[in-house]
Amino acid sequence: MTGADLHTLTGAYALHALLDDERTEFERHLAQCEPCTQEVRELAATAGRLGLAMTTTPPPALKADVLRRISTVRQDPPRTTPLAPHVTRTGRTRTLTRLALAACLAAAVALGGTAAWQHQRADTARDQAKSAQKQYRQLADVLTAPDAKATTGPVTGGANATLVIARSRDQAVFLASGLTRPPAGKVYQLWFNDAGTMRPAGLMNPTQTTEAVLLTGPVDQATGMGITLEPTGGSPHPTTTPLAVMAFPHA
Repeated sequence: MTGADLHTLTGAYALHALLDDERTEFERHLAQCEPCTQEVRELAATAGRLGLAMTTTPPPALKADVLRRISTVRQDPPRTTPLAPHVTRTGRTRTLTRLALAACLAAAVALGGTAAWQHQRADTARDQAKSAQKQYRQLADVLTAPDAKATTGPVTGGANATLVIARSRDQAVFLASGLTRPPAGKVYQLWFNDAGTMRPAGLMNPTQTTEAVLLTGPVDQATGMGITLEPTGGSPHPTTTPLAVMAFPHA
């Protein structure tokens, strides 16, 4: 295995998907490669954050399916070119490609796979992959922010939810598992709680029972969020009793 090949194993290592001999060789490489060490930390943090809301056991075939699919897409190695003297390394430096991969891998394992992997034609697959990369990059930016704070709580109907807020980014992410699929013509809608006034913050996918959603819009002065069942397309104001109201965790 060449040095360049070793750089591409960060995702598999973070997901404990390497064989024993591969893991041993890669750990020797980690001891000498700071970019790979940082990338492993980011991948592991993303997977951990996305796993906060999970209480269900993934299908037995999921791991094999994910590994089979990611084996067909070559991972870009981390940037190893020394930084210029005037550039300060903050520990948060990353490339968009690495962030997209981190989020895609973590979401595929922790959330049971996504539509990005469920394609039939190459052209459709590329469009889905680009959309998924953008979505997961945004999720990863919030979930791995240095000041990200999380809180958990129940949702009416038996679901579990995790709310993550990153004040530095003025954004929040809602993760839910075990949701009951909404009736036909209905959708779960998210809201920011602005001192008792609910502000629309996005819709959930009605076909998903487990999902991570970046709340639409800035957090601003909101103290929490809520989720209601609304007509397809959403409502300007809640029309039903909230299924959950969660306060943002304190800094």
